[in-house]
Amino acid sequence: MSNTPTGGSNHILIYPFSSTHFHPMLELTRRLLTRGLFVTLVVTPNELSFLQQQLLLLYPPPSFQPLVLPAPQVTDDPTRNWVFANVRAMRDLHYPALLDWFRSHPSPPKAVISDLLLGWTHQLASEFGVPRLVFSPTSALAVSVFNSLWRDLPKKEDPGDEDFSVSLETVPNSPSYPWWQLPPPYVDYKEGDSDSEFYRSCELGNLASWGVVVNSFTELERVYVDHLKEEYGSGRVWAVGPLKPDEEEGSGSQSNEDGVMKWLDQRRNGSVVFVCFGSWVQLTQSQVNGLAEGLERSGVHFVWRVSGPNEGRVEDGGEVVPDGFEDRVADRGYVVNGWAPQVAILKHRAVGAFLSHCGWNSTLEALTAGVLMLTWPITADQFINAKLLVDDLGVAVRVGEGDRVVPGSGELARVLAESLDEARPERVRVKKVRDIALEAVRGGSSHRDVDELAKRMAELN
Repeated sequence: MSNTPTGGSNHILIYPFSSTHFHPMLELTRRLLTRGLFVTLVVTPNELSFLQQQLLLLYPPPSFQPLVLPAPQVTDDPTRNWVFANVRAMRDLHYPALLDWFRSHPSPPKAVISDLLLGWTHQLASEFGVPRLVFSPTSALAVSVFNSLWRDLPKKEDPGDEDFSVSLETVPNSPSYPWWQLPPPYVDYKEGDSDSEFYRSCELGNLASWGVVVNSFTELERVYVDHLKEEYGSGRVWAVGPLKPDEEEGSGSQSNEDGVMKWLDQRRNGSVVFVCFGSWVQLTQSQVNGLAEGLERSGVHFVWRVSGPNEGRVEDGGEVVPDGFEDRVADRGYVVNGWAPQVAILKHRAVGAFLSHCGWNSTLEALTAGVLMLTWPITADQFINAKLLVDDLGVAVRVGEGDRVVPGSGELARVLAESLDEARPERVRVKKVRDIALEAVRGGSSHRDVDELAKRMAELN
């Protein structure tokens, strides 16, 4: 664990959560470094290689310093919520180490910016009298929903009623969700249970924190950004997204990238549907089979990224397309097994639509590429994001919802084919959103919010 002096009066601590939350926070770190802040970034050995590639060469100490802490070892336990177990393990392992680091550092940080799953860091920051800012890798709407749920704790009258509708009256537009679409940590919450109560204390720590940094941009979700300003204070909310680097991040094979890009080069503009459910979600075999049948019947050209063995938290052989499928669609389909260069695919001129689980990273990548989304949320914040895209913004088309609303192959084939119609209003709108998103980070609202965030951090006493 390094204890190299960092920065002096402009020193801040940034603490990401692992997995898909890490890269947006790494990009935020880079943007704050370019504005003169000195940053210590908490990482585990698993993430250290990303720093070698991106930040350590450009920002040597004292500007930038990794603080390497061990990764928690969490045994899979079907009786425990995965998020509860991992967040608690991180707290138990890292809290004492961070206390020692703070106490012994010759120039400790004047603020902590940490992932929204790490709400316990509010207590850590309070012990040292420094402000803690929540970093949200997801939408302002999702943060508003989380805050409302954990503050008010709406309950089902009938424990077995999975269709019980939860209406959030304190959130703008009063969104409502059936119980089965709520985030799993909330669904799994049991009053009095040790894991549950610990996690709720983290969420309440988010509500009590000094400010919020959101990986979104004001023009996309102005009503929800303004709502967060009402909750935290008008000078304590910064919408700084899209937080995505200019270059592709990933550790996939060059052959995968070369093959799919050459295939796309041979296709007409806007003629291809890209199908990808991210690196964390794995479809059931019945969903894979139905998706394959829909693609086959649709007649569209497509790229389908299927998950490889042991991706995310899955311990089996990955998604398996039906026998003979690739041969039957060889003239118009390309299947990528394992990692795919998603950013490059979405930006390719041939891609016109994106069938997605609506993870927020994927959502921002599609919006900044100007690609129509076909939404099939599975878990986490994805139902919230899909509702924002379809109902609020009108830049996406609803296709499926988890394993509860699964389109038949004929319906799926129709939606896939119609998604490539250039005259669709959603395709027109998403191109306007693309232009606004790019403007936001190139001197617009998000650029100014990063400037203001860096200034506020530098001015803290």
